[in-house]
Amino acid sequence: MSEYFSHDVLVIGSGAAGLTLALQLAEHGTRVAIVSKGQLNQGSTYWAQGGIAAVLDDKDSVDAHVQDTLDAGGQLCHEDTVRFTVENSTASIQWLLAQGVRFSRYETDRAEFHLTREGGHSHRRIIHAADATGRALSETLSLNAQQHPNIQLFTRHVAVDLISKRKHTGDKSGDKSKDKRCHGAYVLDRDSGHVKLFHAKITVLATGGANKAYLYTSNPDGASGDGIAMAWRAGCRVANMEFNQFHPTCLYHPKAKSFLITEAIRGEGGILLNPDGERFMPRYDERGELAPRDVVARAIDHEMKRLGVDCVYLDISHKSPEFLLEHFPTIKARCLELSIDISREPIPVVPAAHYTCGGVMTDKHGHTDIQSLYAIGETAFTGLHGANRLASNSLLECVVYGSAAAADILQILPNFNPPPQAPHWDESQVTDSDEDVVISHNWDELRRFMWDYVGIVRTNKRLQRALNRVGLLQQEIAEYYSNYKVSNDLLELRNLAMVSELIIRSAMDRKESRGLHYTLDYPNQLPTAHDTILTPEHTAKT
Repeated sequence: MSEYFSHDVLVIGSGAAGLTLALQLAEHGTRVAIVSKGQLNQGSTYWAQGGIAAVLDDKDSVDAHVQDTLDAGGQLCHEDTVRFTVENSTASIQWLLAQGVRFSRYETDRAEFHLTREGGHSHRRIIHAADATGRALSETLSLNAQQHPNIQLFTRHVAVDLISKRKHTGDKSGDKSKDKRCHGAYVLDRDSGHVKLFHAKITVLATGGANKAYLYTSNPDGASGDGIAMAWRAGCRVANMEFNQFHPTCLYHPKAKSFLITEAIRGEGGILLNPDGERFMPRYDERGELAPRDVVARAIDHEMKRLGVDCVYLDISHKSPEFLLEHFPTIKARCLELSIDISREPIPVVPAAHYTCGGVMTDKHGHTDIQSLYAIGETAFTGLHGANRLASNSLLECVVYGSAAAADILQILPNFNPPPQAPHWDESQVTDSDEDVVISHNWDELRRFMWDYVGIVRTNKRLQRALNRVGLLQQEIAEYYSNYKVSNDLLELRNLAMVSELIIRSAMDRKESRGLHYTLDYPNQLPTAHDTILTPEHTAKT
């Protein structure tokens, strides 16, 4: 019999969104379990460099931040959601300061925060901690969670699937997701290899995005779309999965796995160059290097293909060594380790999969289609990002919606009874596998065809090929999953294949080019913007 745990709230994920929610719940006496796939501080939050967009300057305004977000989002953002997020930006920063997060200040006036500017922003509004904002946020919130008596942390635990059952409503018409309630999750202990049962009155998905579906990505290894896949299997709708943001500038070096070169370098005057030293961005957009990410990524992709080169270059060497050391110490140090002196030479860069703009459909409080199940952060689709996320709105979203979901849960939790007993995980019919090489081969094949066929530039033929390939992979994965004990690698592969199918189907449904979705077959943008919504019971296999 598997181990059993019971809490008021189960939070799956330990990034900015999950930690924000857990800490705010715990302060009011709620018993919270946090399940973290790896050790703390290994997720995407920790590696976020740039900062957090917020209205903190008298020259800035909520309206200006809202408009910048709408412009970057290709007219697909939900304006009410954008306004709700921006209006709560200042309070979110104040909460982080109260938690102990230390943001950078101006040297000449240590009482004033240093605000930088990034692509798509009309003002300097990015509050940051040098070039390691995510690290400062993650370490502070993680430490606070570890020290809180109402929070129990489970590191190196990965969720397998949600526990959801139909309510006793008397409705015999079908197993509809709206009639379901989530009661927790089955969770694999990566060290023991056994699956545990976690019961909770409320479950929150805060597992981040799915960019490990692509061969080249800025994300850490855990970004395998677990929450999106689990929610889909449980019956939740997803939206706008075709909008995968490719960060324009990841360090190009054989020893520089997943190392991001922050957008703030371009915000502080960095310019993009071809190998022959020619600046090219003004040919693509009048905003040059400060154009939104989708524009810059496509420009770099086009230049690399036009010239047949492996990378382009980002040059910030015209800034003083002192300026670079103060503002970009992490990047400067990492590049020096690879014999690149950014004060003397440009940085080789390539685009890489960076952010999942779509996700599990939620409202402003994080509610999904299933009762007692919430989704927040990159896992969720709120309508904030539209067809392209504005730089540094991601950490802001985590704190705003982590707080909003926490406030909602605190209101409704007293009315919830303990969940009914669920069956323990049955391992009696499966065996240990000696064919793990199959997992690694399938993983490699998936990421390569997603990069080749569902990348920055798409076509109908490429998407159809990708759909055929992912269908075959899923058949193999399903057979493997049924016969062998689950492992972290198998669970991630299963989830990535599922989310890849959702990305492909969403891309096939959009008959236009908008924001991050660019297709040669439909190069123009339709006059009316609409979300791409997939519903489990209506998405037939082909």
